[in-house]
Amino acid sequence: MALPNDISLRGRLTAKRPMAELTWLRVGGPADWLFQPADEADLAAFLAALDVDIPVFPMGVGSNLIIRDGGLRAVVIRLGRGFNAIEIEGNRVTAGAAALDAHVARKAAAAGLDLTFLRTIPGSIGGAVRMNAGCYGTYVADRLLSVRAVTRAGEIVTLPAADLKLGYRQSDLPEGWVVTAAIFEAPQGEPAALEARMAEQLAQRDATQPVKERSAGSTFRNPAGYSSTGHADDSHERKAWKVIDEAGLRGARLGGAQMSPKHPNFLINTGTASAADLEGLGELVRKRVLEKSGIALEWEIMRLGKAAGAQD
Repeated sequence: MALPNDISLRGRLTAKRPMAELTWLRVGGPADWLFQPADEADLAAFLAALDVDIPVFPMGVGSNLIIRDGGLRAVVIRLGRGFNAIEIEGNRVTAGAAALDAHVARKAAAAGLDLTFLRTIPGSIGGAVRMNAGCYGTYVADRLLSVRAVTRAGEIVTLPAADLKLGYRQSDLPEGWVVTAAIFEAPQGEPAALEARMAEQLAQRDATQPVKERSAGSTFRNPAGYSSTGHADDSHERKAWKVIDEAGLRGARLGGAQMSPKHPNFLINTGTASAADLEGLGELVRKRVLEKSGIALEWEIMRLGKAAGAQD
């Protein structure tokens, strides 16, 4: 995949960049190109000059992602330090897309603003917006006012939250658009009480999830239940982990991949897994759960790229 040689960049552009070290699951072949823009203007100029037929994939910290072993025929956009600022004014928190969810929650709490639902969500704000991330009954859609983004054509735009049509684990952000910042409006709270709540949430997470393993968070969406903000996620009668457990798949293995014995909706790399192992085990789980309970689990982890040996 050739890029035009007349693009003037201040960021870093790397060809054939291995993706495994950039994802939490530590798997994946190379992307054709990885672009790490210096700032929003640099990103806009790059996208404006890029051939419209070249696919673009905005990537956060790789916390919810499997890149297949054959790699990704695309330009991967990965935002860094120029996009991680966190600013607070009144009840509003403006966070760069590369700011970690946990950091935003902690800085907001110190200022007496409640974005505590973000504290235990792995990843960065750009991904949280795109997936309408949520926890403990609160979702991005409940607090988001607007986002800044760079379109595939290189135009910088501001979108009200309503335009994203945020739903359960999804948004309508157009293909190839890159979120650069988000503005949240948060209720007030006592900093000490907010810190205590986050500490309790962390303790609960650590007690029930394999936080020391290589995983990508929840593998499958909870079955059934949907609302405009995803609130049903916390009131489903059937949880994904439960139907996986009932199908006898807690601890199931395929190659170096395993469904966590601690939390069976967490797919983990035990150290030697390929992307094919991980995706293959996930598909086996989906098949067995469907046979056992009639429930068709939907992937929550994004899976991209081509299998090893696949033809272009």
